[in-house]
Amino acid sequence: MRKLTVLTALLAVAVALPAVASARDNPGVTRTGVCSGSGASWKLKAKHDDGRVETEFEVDQNRNGRRWNVVIRRNGVVVFRGVRITRPPSGSFSVNRRIADAAGRDRIVATARAVAGGAVCRGVVTV
Repeated sequence: MRKLTVLTALLAVAVALPAVASARDNPGVTRTGVCSGSGASWKLKAKHDDGRVETEFEVDQNRNGRRWNVVIRRNGVVVFRGVRITRPPSGSFSVNRRIADAAGRDRIVATARAVAGGAVCRGVVTV
């Protein structure tokens, strides 16, 4: 019985090691840019992680209390829609989502529109 337990534990470690190495070796994709008409900037990061796509969209306006309507799409389908407000100390916000990983490549498009002033931030990554 003890040999079976040890063998099971070794098998579990052997199966887990490639996944750990894969996550460590996969830095993902990061894109940055400047938003239209506001001086704000954006950053969009995405990477595969445990059968999902870990996604982070950040907008930095350097002004606190500004409202933004945010939409994130994966392959054209909305996976997040909401309102975010820039917060101290940096006057920024971020949206973090772990979304379903479809077969093949995933195209992530994140868009933020400022409620006041109409500035638009739009980032696209393919993972």
